[in-house]
Amino acid sequence: MNRKTLLEETTSKVAQVTLLFWIIKICATTLGETAGDLLSMTMDVGYGLSTVILMGFFAITLVAQLRAKAFHPVLFWTVVVSTSTAGTTMSDYMDRTLELGYATGSLILVSGLIIVLALWRYSEKSLSVENISTRKAELFYWTAILFSNTLGTALGDYLADDSGLGFLGGALLVGGSIAVIALASFFTNINRIALFWAAFVLTRPFGATFGDLLTKPADHGGLDFGTIGSSAILASLLIGLVAYATIKRKH
Repeated sequence: MNRKTLLEETTSKVAQVTLLFWIIKICATTLGETAGDLLSMTMDVGYGLSTVILMGFFAITLVAQLRAKAFHPVLFWTVVVSTSTAGTTMSDYMDRTLELGYATGSLILVSGLIIVLALWRYSEKSLSVENISTRKAELFYWTAILFSNTLGTALGDYLADDSGLGFLGGALLVGGSIAVIALASFFTNINRIALFWAAFVLTRPFGATFGDLLTKPADHGGLDFGTIGSSAILASLLIGLVAYATIKRKH
C-alpha cells in the first residue's frame, strides 16, 4: 500500500473503488434483491410495510455510518445492503402497488438520481467518490446510492419481465454493458466519475436479474433456490468477502 492510498483510506469514510469493491457491491445488491423479496413476498409483509421497515433499518445504519470517525468495511457494506433491500421494496411498491409500471418508475427514479447528483455537484463542486470525508458529501453519497439501487431494481425488473429477455438474458445484457464501461475506463478518456455512476447504477439491475435467476422456479426460467436459500448463500458469500476486505485492509 503506497502513501497516497494509505492517506485516502485514513481520511475517507467510504470504500476505495477497486475490483474487490465491484465484486462485493454486486453481491450486496443481489442479496438486497433476494432479502427484500423474502420480507415482502415470502413472508407476505407486503411492499408498503416492508419499505417502512427497511427504510427504518437504512436510517439506523446510516446514522451509525455518519457517526463513525473512520472507514469500517462491515459498517459501510451493511449500509449498502440496507439501501439495496429498501430500494427493492420501494421500487416494487411504486411499480406494482401504485401500478406505475417499470418504465414510469424507472423514469421517476432516474430523474431523482440526476437531481441528487446535480445538487451534489453544485454544492461540493465535484462528484468524486475518491475521498468522502465531510458530512454533507457523505449525505449526498448515500442519497445517490439509495436512488441508484432503487432505480436498478426497476430497470432489472423491466429487463427480466417486460423486455422479453428473461432473467438470464437481462443479466447477460447488463453484464455486457458493465464490461463495456470497464473497457472504456481503461482505453478511453471518458470522464471517470460518469463511468463510475453508470457502472454503479448498472450493477444493481445485474444483481436484480441475477437474484431473480436464483430465486424463481425452473418453469419461470430460474434456478429455484427460493428467497431463503438464495439469501443464505449470498449472505455467506458477502460475509466472506467483507471479512477478506477487512483483513486485507489491516495488513
